[in-house]
Amino acid sequence: MERESQFIGQSGAFLDAVERASRAASMNRPVLVIGERGTGKELIAERLHRLSSRWDEPLVTMNCAALPETLIEAELFGHEAGAFTGATKARAGRFEEADRGTLFLDELGTLSMGAQERLLRAVEYGEVTRIGASRPIRVDVRIVAATNDDLPGLAASGEFRADLLDRLSFEVITLPPLRVREGDIGVLAEYFGRRMAAELDWDRWPGFAAHVMTSLEDYHWPGNVRELRNVIERAVYRWGDYDSPIAHVQFDPFDSPWRPRPPEHRRSSAGAPAASAGQPRAAAPAASDFDTVEDLRAAVDAHERAILEHALGKHRWNQRQTARALGLTYDQLRHAIRKHGIMESQDGSPGA
Repeated sequence: MERESQFIGQSGAFLDAVERASRAASMNRPVLVIGERGTGKELIAERLHRLSSRWDEPLVTMNCAALPETLIEAELFGHEAGAFTGATKARAGRFEEADRGTLFLDELGTLSMGAQERLLRAVEYGEVTRIGASRPIRVDVRIVAATNDDLPGLAASGEFRADLLDRLSFEVITLPPLRVREGDIGVLAEYFGRRMAAELDWDRWPGFAAHVMTSLEDYHWPGNVRELRNVIERAVYRWGDYDSPIAHVQFDPFDSPWRPRPPEHRRSSAGAPAASAGQPRAAAPAASDFDTVEDLRAAVDAHERAILEHALGKHRWNQRQTARALGLTYDQLRHAIRKHGIMESQDGSPGA
């Protein structure tokens, strides 16, 4: 498999999903892959194809959400010349292209009811009929479909055909989100970091500062592995110094003091109070489980230390810039650094 298709991880939940895909690969049956965005549904689909007896036949991918409803059926099943306005010549659909191979339908939950009905017939009888044609075409296609929707819930509410769901759910592989994959965040961060360092021709890999690894482990990762990869690669290339551990990561690439703010009427219509002119609204602190705090002083000190480490890393350990960013004097910052013993724990970090 290509480098981009490698599975990296060691958690039990992740390995169980990969093992289930490996076992299902040899079965000539449909498979549903369920998971949040960025969890690797495309990689599982490729694994199902590459480990099957169809590995040397086409793997055809179609994103059902990327096309308007009026074109989805023509893309899936093809059309004859003159079947509709603009159809100047006949065209094979994705089913015909995937004949003897695998058809991967991404974002399955967005299919229209009409497309679902035609898809059901193709799954049941192995036949597709081009739009504008009178005779069906026999195809031998294995279907792998993926979604982040609750298909049983959609079926119960009448938004997805229950009979199609029954046909496609011979095996259902649900991928765990990154936040529950114990131990995998550090493994993936190291993998993506080393790979980016090699791409930048660094002489060596310096690793991450301890407070950065803590931040990575504590983050919720709504975009899962795809988001982690972006965060790590961005941090490495911005750091640009392989002589010291990477001490700053930016989770939100749009975060900036000069970030454009929505017009007043948009903020008001959304129900949010408008900020005073010239005074950007401060972001609310992240929610914390205050019930776990048993030592207030220790909790406050830990929070203060985390803020200092983050700010120092962001400003490449330039203490004067960090002091200005935090609204402190240079002497106040130096006192806080000594108080928490931060510099002693950062080997090779520059001073002022």
